[in-house]
Amino acid sequence: MNLVWLVLLLILCIRGYTEGVLNPEVVNIGAIFTFSTINGKVAKIAMKAAEQDVNSDPSILGGRKLAITLHDSNYSGFLSIVGALQFMESDTVAIIGPQSAVMAHVLSHLANELHVPLLSFTALDPALSPLQFPYFIQTAPSDLFQMTAIADMVSYFEWREVIAVYSDDDQSRNGITTLGFNELVKVRMMESRVIVLHTLSKTGLLVFDVAKYLGMMESGYVWIASTWLSTILDSTPLSSKTADSIQGVLTLRPHTPDSKKKREFSSRWNHLSNGTIGLNPYGLYAYDTVWMITYALKTFFDQGGTISFSNITSGTALVAGELNLGALSIFDGGQQLLKNILQINRTGLTGPLRFGPDRSPVHPAYEVINVVGTGFRQLGYWSDYSGLSVASPDTLYAKPPNRSRSNQQLYDVLWPGEITKKPRGWVFPNNGRHLRIGVPNRVSYRDFVSKGKDTDDLHGYCIDVFTAAIALLPYAVPYKFVLFGDGLENPNYNQLVYKVASNDFDAAVGDIAIVTNRTKAVDFTQPYIESGLVVVAPVKKLNSSAWAFLKPFSPLMWGITASFFLIVGAVVWILEHRINDDFRGPPKKQIVTMLWFSFSTLFFSHRENTVSSLGRMVLIIWLFVVLIINSSYTASLTSILTVQQLSSSIKGIETLITSNDRIGFQVGSFAENYLSDELDIPKSRLIPLGSPEEYATALENGTVAAVVDERPYIEVFLASHCKFSIVGPQFTRSGWGFAFPRDSSLTVDLSTAILTLSENGDLQRIHDKWLKNKVCSDNSQLGSDQLQFQSFWGLFLICGIACFLALLVYFCMMVRQFSKQFSEASPSSHGSSRSARLQTFLSFVDNKAEVSKAKSKRKRGDMSLDSNGREDKSRNGSTRTKQTDLPSEI
Repeated sequence: MNLVWLVLLLILCIRGYTEGVLNPEVVNIGAIFTFSTINGKVAKIAMKAAEQDVNSDPSILGGRKLAITLHDSNYSGFLSIVGALQFMESDTVAIIGPQSAVMAHVLSHLANELHVPLLSFTALDPALSPLQFPYFIQTAPSDLFQMTAIADMVSYFEWREVIAVYSDDDQSRNGITTLGFNELVKVRMMESRVIVLHTLSKTGLLVFDVAKYLGMMESGYVWIASTWLSTILDSTPLSSKTADSIQGVLTLRPHTPDSKKKREFSSRWNHLSNGTIGLNPYGLYAYDTVWMITYALKTFFDQGGTISFSNITSGTALVAGELNLGALSIFDGGQQLLKNILQINRTGLTGPLRFGPDRSPVHPAYEVINVVGTGFRQLGYWSDYSGLSVASPDTLYAKPPNRSRSNQQLYDVLWPGEITKKPRGWVFPNNGRHLRIGVPNRVSYRDFVSKGKDTDDLHGYCIDVFTAAIALLPYAVPYKFVLFGDGLENPNYNQLVYKVASNDFDAAVGDIAIVTNRTKAVDFTQPYIESGLVVVAPVKKLNSSAWAFLKPFSPLMWGITASFFLIVGAVVWILEHRINDDFRGPPKKQIVTMLWFSFSTLFFSHRENTVSSLGRMVLIIWLFVVLIINSSYTASLTSILTVQQLSSSIKGIETLITSNDRIGFQVGSFAENYLSDELDIPKSRLIPLGSPEEYATALENGTVAAVVDERPYIEVFLASHCKFSIVGPQFTRSGWGFAFPRDSSLTVDLSTAILTLSENGDLQRIHDKWLKNKVCSDNSQLGSDQLQFQSFWGLFLICGIACFLALLVYFCMMVRQFSKQFSEASPSSHGSSRSARLQTFLSFVDNKAEVSKAKSKRKRGDMSLDSNGREDKSRNGSTRTKQTDLPSEI
């Protein structure tokens, strides 16, 4: 690069530029291309056609002529630089090109210094940033959008891995980098069968010829070519050999909306090209690029601008070593012309001629093409607005954008090998490489994983599940097991998983629990067995006693139940006392009746009838509560009396958390981290145990109060150790699976195979072969806890609310009736003391309803007589009085 710049500076020094102001009759534009390439040939014809069209109307440039000077770089970067300098010598105001991104990087520096806009529709490297190269403009969509389209296609077909093949230059390298791939490897040796080819047309066809020879254009492969292939399909006829080597390939073509202008230009093309080459979208971009410069120049002249050049001042002179290069000519109107280009808003052959805030053309879109026979078929479109669709993007811009997965659509593809079924996208190549699968070298619970005594063969439940799943895959997977661990104690399973994450192993197979910290490092298959942590503790047999009938309920439950019998009896008595003769009589009788009624409901044998609506409501709810309590008590007592009971002072994990007892765990298990990190149990209380025998010994001699381990291990342990039992519920939920590196395609396929094993019953048969537990001879089980109040407080709450509401309604009714019947009381009664009125109210409530009404009528009659007596007094001057006594019997 330094040599190129040195040559550039020497040529500038030799040529020199003369300062002056010009008003040329001819406006010079340069174009730098390799005209032997497809895009070079098409661009030459299109640019000359645009030049003729511009000059056919003198009013466009105010009588000035547009002159496009073509320079053939002939694949040479040096000749591109020479051509650019030649254009500067002839007072060129803009340059179209170059064709390659390599030279675009070089010439953009020159354009920046001399303020000459540089426009290209083929150098589409995303690394050509407008911040670094403000005078460089891409008039076609950048490769960033093309690679995004390819990425969306890969996602649409649900492939996880692709291989990138590209020419080793800036144009292809930086374009493919935006897709996110890091290295180029030998394609045929890789597992992925999805290949993205981003290169030049000549190189691309050679790649396909070699791929055809190597058998890489057969079924199972996927090839996605960038836009270079669509230019070949549009512009040149395919030979039978070439067509045969690209069958089933997917490619992209820049989308240009249909218009009258486009159709008219396409009809002129055969005349313009003399039938030598077909028109492709880059020919349309070439034509529009000339018109962009023309429109910008028209605006420039309308603004009063003139074409003038001046030398670079000494303050900005270029210095190469001790060589001072001055007198370099700068286009004075370059900045204004650049601004006019970026602000253009016209319609051309390619659609809207307009730039977005990022200086890229608006509405970038591509057509997705499938090579079939000697031609192609269109599968759909891609746009940055709506993603993949079968509808033209031009019809979607008026609608809200929808990039949801369900909205992404393409028509069916004919893949290499003439198949219509979507390829999986990867296989295990026949290259002699075997997967290295890590297997824990266990010293206990060898029914899960173990190594043969006299052979290197591995067997066990986990091994059988894996081999059965592998056998269901539709392709061969060569693998070999590698033991992990020293064989003296169970290995650390976290370390085994991290070996997979670091690519020391290609997978891990064994009794590996799927827990959170491990899923952050690797991918797991579908669980093939359920697991979770449980507590195992010593238990002792419980003998029946004379007071066994009290055991179903806890003391609190007994107390609350008895209290509610009394409460409900009292409530029903209050509600029925005034209107029901069964609840009346002397106080002693009423107390006995209330107690008898409440407790007789336990057996539904109460003889007293309830006549009030409120009383019946309370009684119905209470009888439902009694039914539930009766049923629960009967079931619990039956269990206590008919099943051998076991007892333990440890009731579950909660007991261990609140105590200071020591807890055992299996060496290598995740239980240690879970107990210390999640449950905050001090590590000083945790005792590592290596085998079932150590479990039994530690539990019997009191070294540990309980052992916490995963359920599959405990089920095997309890099959031969009947002195112990699981206490409390399982307090974690997880499963065992096989570990693979992130985004491994084997994860999905093996998960599907495991589900198949589960559905056809093979998984259960493997389980029964290795893990079918023996039943202990005494068939004992851990006794269930007493029935607690927590299980029934909802029923008691409902019953209590019903009683309260019934009493509240009853009290309101009594107050209303009392106020209504005694509202016309004598003035003397209104002035009576509060205690007297309360005594009168209680007497009213206590009386039977009919008696209260009769007495109320008599009282109103006496009050009437009292009133008449006062009238006689006023007439005769004498006074008569009558005393009325309210009944006070109970």
